Amino acid sequence: MNYRKLGKTGFEISEIGLGTWQVGGGWGKPFNPKIAEELLHKAFDKGVNFVDTADVYDAGLSEAAVGKVVRERSEKIYVATKCGRRIQPHVNEAYTTEKLRRHVEDSLRNTGLERLDLIQLHCPPEPVYKRDEIFKLFEDLKKEGKIAAMGVSVEKVTEGLSAIKYEIVSSIQVIYNIFRQKPVEILFRNTAKNNIGVIVRVPLASGLLSGKITPETIFSKDDHRYFNREGKAFDKGETFSGVPLEKAFSAIEALKKELGSSISLAAFALKWILMFPEVSTVIPGASKLSQVESNVQVSDLGPLTKEQMQLAKKVYNKYIKPEVHLLW
Repeated sequence: MNYRKLGKTGFEISEIGLGTWQVGGGWGKPFNPKIAEELLHKAFDKGVNFVDTADVYDAGLSEAAVGKVVRERSEKIYVATKCGRRIQPHVNEAYTTEKLRRHVEDSLRNTGLERLDLIQLHCPPEPVYKRDEIFKLFEDLKKEGKIAAMGVSVEKVTEGLSAIKYEIVSSIQVIYNIFRQKPVEILFRNTAKNNIGVIVRVPLASGLLSGKITPETIFSKDDHRYFNREGKAFDKGETFSGVPLEKAFSAIEALKKELGSSISLAAFALKWILMFPEVSTVIPGASKLSQVESNVQVSDLGPLTKEQMQLAKKVYNKYIKPEVHLLW
């Protein structure tokens, strides 16, 4: 496992982390703490030392599983969680410092940790990124020893640019993958200049870039890949990176054809992200031990060739860019 610095936090974190949206459950399945704990231990055994969760993942059960396993380990594991999505209605006016403080304290209780390594605003409404009192709250929480660092999880590049103007912000979590390439144009240049860590989520575009989803794949009605394709529950960019499925399969076939048997599509997609030095860590999810194994192995792969990097850009420009580039 290779390690990179998470911006001005100074944390040395594994370049392959673990996202826990579906660890032990999620995506329409009931939460199973035993499975969650097995997956977490496997990841940590393989050198992963950065795990990302949120208070809304399985109503706090994900945070609790993460906290339990982290407390059982002897090595330093960096725990990142998120707050804000519990606020309903999810509008700017409903965001208050009192609610956010309470949610951070709830996360401390859920995890059983004395301090959260990284707390992130969880894709709040865009006006929140310009409210000084919100960011001042996290400065206070840091002084109180309840958090070590603060970051933001964003939907849009413009939101990330707004957030990094605040000194307290140490990291940006953003969707970035072969099907969502906009962040490299402006956001990455600014994060590097301001020593801001970049956490990449949805690296496989909700499984599209695993190469295992086909036009015949059927999703359960509780799976966001079934009900959120048009953004009915939350930002549609979180589901298949906002790419219409009928456009995605032509792009996937083009990638597979050019790659041949040289590298799996999933490994290629993850390694492509890690080729950008601005990226601190990528946080693929996992619902099976084998997925943890295959994700972690990507860290040991050699660099992609110039031709492979150009392939990703060529396919994006031809099949995907017109559908997503201007939206996020």
